[in-house]
Amino acid sequence: MLAETIGSIASTLTLPEDRRAVGLEVNANHIAGVPVGQVVTAICRPLHLGRTTQVWQTEIHRADGRLACVSRLTTAVIERRD
Repeated sequence: MLAETIGSIASTLTLPEDRRAVGLEVNANHIAGVPVGQVVTAICRPLHLGRTTQVWQTEIHRADGRLACVSRLTTAVIERRD
């Protein structure tokens, strides 16, 4: 959920006001557990910023630096209809 939220925000921030991002697919590989209450760090990077789709990768690291999760989010870029 953290990776999907960060990727969705990142996608939205790259778009002009007349466009919005909607989720198409989310994939996550959980590599290591995180103890309850431990703070994690998440870094989200664009892999593809296209006209109609975007792909974002998020890495979540534990406090000791160990990789806990790698996630990929694909969004569709559509016209905003407010």
